[in-house]
Amino acid sequence: MRISISDNIEGRRILAGGALGRKLLTALIGTVSSETEPQPLFLDFTDIDIATSSFLREGVIGFRDYARGSLKNVYPVVANAVSAVVEEFDFFLHQRNDAFWCCDLDTEGAVKNVRLLGELDPGQRSTFESVRTLGSATAPELAQKFADGRIGPTAWNNRLSTLAAKGVLVERRSGRSKSFSSLLEVA
Repeated sequence: MRISISDNIEGRRILAGGALGRKLLTALIGTVSSETEPQPLFLDFTDIDIATSSFLREGVIGFRDYARGSLKNVYPVVANAVSAVVEEFDFFLHQRNDAFWCCDLDTEGAVKNVRLLGELDPGQRSTFESVRTLGSATAPELAQKFADGRIGPTAWNNRLSTLAAKGVLVERRSGRSKSFSSLLEVA
């Protein structure tokens, strides 16, 4: 799925302020419904020159938090953002100790230049890298594979769930067990 940010905020090129961010949030909530399978939702920033932290907080992060809480299989990704928007968003995410996927989409919709903006704390970073290395993992699998005695299945599960809440990892349920994998692949 791909949604044009420009179309949802009346073609504005400069996105500033929490009020405009909340307007985008309302539009996105009214547009997107839950999916049966986990999938990225590309928030396409084509034609946007500037987006302030307050806009990004209320609109993009607000929608990510809504989607991860209410639309379990929707994972927002910022797409086609110019460097000024990426820089502002990355700075904002670092301040919050948060992370968000960003990429470029070509005219056919192919994903390119994938990167994770922001920051993960050391425990989250090592968990993310472990899942990326394995391709997919559960908390018990990580506890067994990295059995150094310091991190048990509960701690692994907490880390995995936090990364899924941030939209960094995809959570898939099978009965009582949950497996996690990367939403996008970093080259």
